[in-house]
Amino acid sequence: MTLNITIKQILQEIKDALRGEEHDYTQGSLKRAVFLLAIPMVLEMCMESIFAIVDIFFVSRLGADAIATVGLTESVITIIYALAFGLSSAASAIISRRVGEKKYHKASLGAWQAILSAIAVSLIIAIPGLIFAKDILRLMNASDTIVNQMSGYASIMFGCNGVIMLLFMNNAIFRSTGNPVLSMKVLFFANLINLILDPILIFGWGPIPAFGVQGAAMATTTGRGLAVLYQFYLLGKGKGKIALAGISYRPNFRLIGKLINLSLGSVSQNIIATSSWIILMRLVAVYGSEVLAGYTISLRIITFVLLPASGISNAASTLVGQNLGAGNPLRAEKSAWISSRINVILMGIITLIILIWAKWLVGMLASDSGIVDLGVISLRIVSAGLIIYGLGMVMVNAFNGAGDTQTPFRINIVAFWLVEIPLAWLLSSKTGMAEQGVFWAIIIAESLMTFASLYFFKKGNWKLKEV
Repeated sequence: MTLNITIKQILQEIKDALRGEEHDYTQGSLKRAVFLLAIPMVLEMCMESIFAIVDIFFVSRLGADAIATVGLTESVITIIYALAFGLSSAASAIISRRVGEKKYHKASLGAWQAILSAIAVSLIIAIPGLIFAKDILRLMNASDTIVNQMSGYASIMFGCNGVIMLLFMNNAIFRSTGNPVLSMKVLFFANLINLILDPILIFGWGPIPAFGVQGAAMATTTGRGLAVLYQFYLLGKGKGKIALAGISYRPNFRLIGKLINLSLGSVSQNIIATSSWIILMRLVAVYGSEVLAGYTISLRIITFVLLPASGISNAASTLVGQNLGAGNPLRAEKSAWISSRINVILMGIITLIILIWAKWLVGMLASDSGIVDLGVISLRIVSAGLIIYGLGMVMVNAFNGAGDTQTPFRINIVAFWLVEIPLAWLLSSKTGMAEQGVFWAIIIAESLMTFASLYFFKKGNWKLKEV
């Protein structure tokens, strides 16, 4: 009887979480608050990652060079993700504080200035990205086949980066107000478009020619672009606590300056992490397209299984920001610890699943036995640190939610630039471990970052940050 009641309660909570109703997360049960926020945020993260999974599923049918093209381009695109994450983290910190203070008009003003900032940054990136796509691939050790025949994929992804920027920013606005269901719906719509267009544009259908790997970029960009239009429709209607109707649309340079200043630490910490990732990809590329393809597929799987941890850590960020805005730092801290415990348990279970079924997971995305075997090695090594990654994600998002972007920035410099990159080079080229040395360096560096974050989080200086 008790079990039935518990299951009914859980199902009811899931329904409440997905219904998209507004809640006050500055009071009431924190466990329930984490649950209500995390469910749609996890699903949102799943929707975002499905882009990559669907693309690699179809692209893998084109061979190792096509997979490597996606992997090399995505490694550079992570810089754009870093900028998008950084700007959206700063926007989230400001908006969640204003929501916690119940100042919804100011939250809406902050949201619009954040959108203007994202548009400006994307335009700066787009032009050189289009012009120098081939040169960028050459710098990444791409083969002549990739540079000369498949660079169209990179050109589209770099040139249309604005849809990535706006998709991240607008969804961050929805999340920071405590309404992540809107973000989830937007990405569900985007994925549906991408799923339909991917096979049509990659392989051709009827009068539509086969664009090959370039078709994957066309499908993804179209799906994201239509999703951005949907986001602006929702923001214009005033769904949730943010309403763009009735506010001043002129640039507020004082507010933009505050946003940029706050985002510097967050952008920097993400640039450090992603630039390290690019260098690691370049180190792996030395060992050939098959090794790079296996590594790319394993990273897609790792990214996907980390989505629940990402959703939970985003919930922690929202709760920290809103409760600091409401003047309740103890509740903000407790929300981070609850989220951390959930992530540790969840990532522990997922680690066991991956270690047991690694070959089956990689085999779903690749048919070449050589690529599968190399992907399994990469997947098993990198997934051994999932618990550490999940815990670190909560700590970093808690800092960012509080507006303390400088602490994770400094930690990232040490962990990724001073430890991960030199260690990856040393282990891969000087010890005979080859590409496996790169994989082990990832675990060591991420562990250092997580334990350093725990230390500074316990010190509590982040509670004093003014936003």
